[in-house]
Amino acid sequence: MIIQAIRQTYKLLILFQHLCIIFLFRLPFLKEKTSDEVNYAQSVKESISQLGFLMRVPDAEVRNQICHSIISFYRSETPKHSVGLHATSPGYRVQLLEQSGLAETLVLSMALLEHQHAVKLQVLHTLQILSSSSDVNCSLMLKAQGAQQVCFHMNEPDPSGQILFRSSEIIWNLLERGSKEEVITQLSNLDCIMALKEAFLYQLLNAVRHYDLQLRNDLLVIITLIAEYSKSPLIERFLGKQLILYITFPELKSHNPLVRNLKLSYNNEDFEMKTLLLNLVVVMSKDLSALQLFKEGRVVLALLHLVKPTAALPPGQSGPGSWTSVQQEALQLQALATLATLAPLMVEDYMTCQGNTSLLLLLEWCTEQDSYFGQGHSFHGTGGRGSKKAQMRYCVRLLRSMTSLGNKAINQDLFDQGAISQLLGIIMQMDGTPEEEDVFTLEIMVDIQLILSALCENNQHRKELFGAEGVKMAVHFLKMSPEKFNSGLGHNKLILSTVDCVWSCIVGCYTTEDMFLEKEGAFLLLDLLNVCFFFFFNKPPLIKLDELCDNPKTMSHVMAWKGPNSVTTPALLLQLWRQEEAEMGVRRDPYGRIADPKKPILCYYQEDDDALVSLSADRPSASIMDVSENLRSKIYSVFCKLGFESLSGLSTEDYITLSIVTRYLDFKVGEVWDEITRELSQEEVRPVTPDKEALGAIAKLTEDTARRVIAEQSSMLEEQEKEDANEEKHMYTEISSYWKQQELTAQSWENFVAKTSNYKILKETKQRQENSINMSRPKPKHGEAIFHPTQIPGLQTTTFCGRVLTVESTPAKLTGGPLANTELALERVPIHGGALSKPPPVTQDPDLPSHPPLN
Repeated sequence: MIIQAIRQTYKLLILFQHLCIIFLFRLPFLKEKTSDEVNYAQSVKESISQLGFLMRVPDAEVRNQICHSIISFYRSETPKHSVGLHATSPGYRVQLLEQSGLAETLVLSMALLEHQHAVKLQVLHTLQILSSSSDVNCSLMLKAQGAQQVCFHMNEPDPSGQILFRSSEIIWNLLERGSKEEVITQLSNLDCIMALKEAFLYQLLNAVRHYDLQLRNDLLVIITLIAEYSKSPLIERFLGKQLILYITFPELKSHNPLVRNLKLSYNNEDFEMKTLLLNLVVVMSKDLSALQLFKEGRVVLALLHLVKPTAALPPGQSGPGSWTSVQQEALQLQALATLATLAPLMVEDYMTCQGNTSLLLLLEWCTEQDSYFGQGHSFHGTGGRGSKKAQMRYCVRLLRSMTSLGNKAINQDLFDQGAISQLLGIIMQMDGTPEEEDVFTLEIMVDIQLILSALCENNQHRKELFGAEGVKMAVHFLKMSPEKFNSGLGHNKLILSTVDCVWSCIVGCYTTEDMFLEKEGAFLLLDLLNVCFFFFFNKPPLIKLDELCDNPKTMSHVMAWKGPNSVTTPALLLQLWRQEEAEMGVRRDPYGRIADPKKPILCYYQEDDDALVSLSADRPSASIMDVSENLRSKIYSVFCKLGFESLSGLSTEDYITLSIVTRYLDFKVGEVWDEITRELSQEEVRPVTPDKEALGAIAKLTEDTARRVIAEQSSMLEEQEKEDANEEKHMYTEISSYWKQQELTAQSWENFVAKTSNYKILKETKQRQENSINMSRPKPKHGEAIFHPTQIPGLQTTTFCGRVLTVESTPAKLTGGPLANTELALERVPIHGGALSKPPPVTQDPDLPSHPPLN
């Protein structure tokens, strides 16, 4: 007995010693100088590590003291009275605790706490603190399967409810600061799923306090994260089936005992749970096995119930036992977003529940003018505050998802209910509103046009019903200013959807095509093609133009079009051809001629023999795919309809390119045969002699054709060089004449200035002028020559161009005129413009006033 008592006393002494040592860790860590932190770091780290190993001591008091000491060490504050000592920095203590591996040791020690619930709660509290602000501690805990160990013990009996709370907090910390994938992997086993299921269902059915409701929602978020893991066994453990019951509650009535006694208070926590459950539908829909559960649970019907428009309530108010107006709007929008993911996967349920009818009614409600005032507080309500734009946005998005499936039953049902006219009215109404365009408005317009394209594609009757209103809509958006394409709001998407709408709803029906041409639709497409030449999305307009050219009336419009700088349609198409070849890396010389006659139209990625892959017969090769991946085949097709001759507005460069376009089909055929030859060579297959000779003849014919084209192109360049030389010579002559005239003008001005400023020069000039006059006078004749004077007596003198001549006249005394007593009279004939004028007669009419005689 004495020995046993001594042993007991010894154990007590050791236990007391342990408690004293453990208690010391609660005291602050002090240092005398800064270097003490480095000098004693290893000792402190080992001490903390040994403190964790003391958790193996089976005494509950020791384990409690260890947890308290760790918390105190982690949160210790600077002491108030410490003479000559300084507290260690908090970062230093945290770093040493992380390096000691204490968090991993505490997780491993939980296996020793089966019957010590108070100690287990204290350990969870400690792990919660350690994981709240340290990524290293979270990694150490995950290394010891911390998420799994915590989840195993979360449903143990605990009157205080602290174990479940602290367990969920630890898992949250691990998700936020640790590896999310590792946490989900540890929680995805069957035992953890069952533990989370029991915890959530218990909180769902029994939670009353605000604290418990928040814990319920936290557990639902963890379940949702697990559901995102592709291998999670939610459905195998029937948790998915039970969750679907709560997803459809309270929209659908059920006699299942799990929801019979379930009641919602419609507070914020219940609203948050409802949104989390709707989000869970989207997450679970990735697993196709969940679709059968959705079908059995009538999830689509419940979502359509949420979608239905309800009477407007004042903001923040609600009816008895229902959601508030803000909550109802948020649930309606989220239900629409959920249906956009789920409905395409469950087409049969969608049609059974008359989904098209519900959505068209919702669209009609969105266009009505009533007292509804959208709140726009939720994520899905962005951009819809004060209006129904958010509802219209998600409703149209859902319709686009359904029509894009190409399901004949869905599209026919929409058409039978007048969706085309309704959608056309909505888009024109939205465009006519004076409100400023935003991202959401343009998104709605784009989706409506995509819906119309899906409904009318390959259906002649629907294209006819698209009619004048639809053509007016398409032409209106084709006139959009190109400056908006780079606005960032989505105008580029809108113009592309408009072009797609032209092809799907107009092209192929002569009635709508004629309306489109009457409204200058072909001109608008060419204008867009010209603009898209600079914006690099020119393929859709060109494809639609090619299809539209099948109408004979289109050709006159295409040939009559002229763009900026009088660019014609052929010139524009040839510019596009050159741009396309430059992007593809086709070999051309600086003048645009064929650089390699063996590879006249080959792209850079087709030239590499290493990239050549032998494909099966049902798969197109690179040469065939090239036809559909670039614009050259479409440009060639348009030229086949326009013709290759008598094209206006082309330059020499255009003619050089046109010579290649003309032989495009021949070059493409040769390219395909060359590719076949290379594939046979790569597979080490030798064709029979006739086939080999045929392949050689085809290659030779293609090369000869390319060489003839090169010769034509060179001839065009020579002619152009001659024309350029002649134009240059003519231009040089004009320039030389101009400068010569300028020199003469300048010299004349200098002479004039010199005469006016220098008297000596003026005298010399006058002397030269007199000499010139004298030189112009007739020189005296030889002495023996007969000289006839110019003045003869008895003749009347008349002036001709400045010279005085005498002309014999009848004496006036014989005529009885006023000059009867005068033998001679001189009359000066006025000179007008250097010509002679007939003098007025001497005898005048007595009724007219007489003029005095000329002196």
